[in-house]
Amino acid sequence: MITAIREVRRAKGLTLEEVAQRCRPATTAQTIGRLETGTRTVSIGWLNRIAEALEVDTADLVKLPDRPDVAVAAILDGSGATAPRRPATVAAPRVDPNLVAVTVSGGVGDYRAGDEIWCARLMPEAFGKAMNRDVLVPRSAGRFVFGRLLARDGGKLHLLPPGAGNRQQVVPEPAWLAMAVRLVRTL
Repeated sequence: MITAIREVRRAKGLTLEEVAQRCRPATTAQTIGRLETGTRTVSIGWLNRIAEALEVDTADLVKLPDRPDVAVAAILDGSGATAPRRPATVAAPRVDPNLVAVTVSGGVGDYRAGDEIWCARLMPEAFGKAMNRDVLVPRSAGRFVFGRLLARDGGKLHLLPPGAGNRQQVVPEPAWLAMAVRLVRTL
C-alpha cells in the first residue's frame, strides 16, 4: 500500500516526534518514520491512528490509482516562490457526504464574489471544534446565519457575521452547524 503519510505530515508542518506523541496510544518517531517510508507494514489500525493524529480522514493518507494527485511546482513563503527540494504532490479534494458549500455572490468580509466555502457538518456534541471558525448555522423556515462562532452559551450559539458593522447574532439550539474547512477561489 502506498501512503501519503509523509506528505500530509509535512503539509501540516509537523515533525515525526509530534505525530508520534499525538497518536493514541503514543508511539515513537522511528515507528512513524518506518510507516512513512514503507519499511514497516501499514495496517488499517495504524492508518486510523495516524489520521487521527494528523486530524485528517484515513482516506487522505492512502494513494489510490483513481484519485489523482496534483504535482507541487513551487513553495511560496515570505521570500518568494522556490522549487521544492523533492518531488511533492497534494491530494485533490474529494467529495464527502458531510460537506456542504456556501457560494459567495457578493464580497463580504474576507470573502469575494465567486468564492466557494466548503463546510463540514458537525452535530451539537462537536460544536466546540468550531470555536473561532466561520460556520453556517441553520435557522427556522429554511434560513441560515453565516459567521464566526464566538461563544456557546448552553444551547445558544453566538455568531459574528463577516463584514464591518455587523451585529452579533444568537441562534438557539441548532440541530447542526457546518464549519468552514476549505476556501475555493478562482483567480
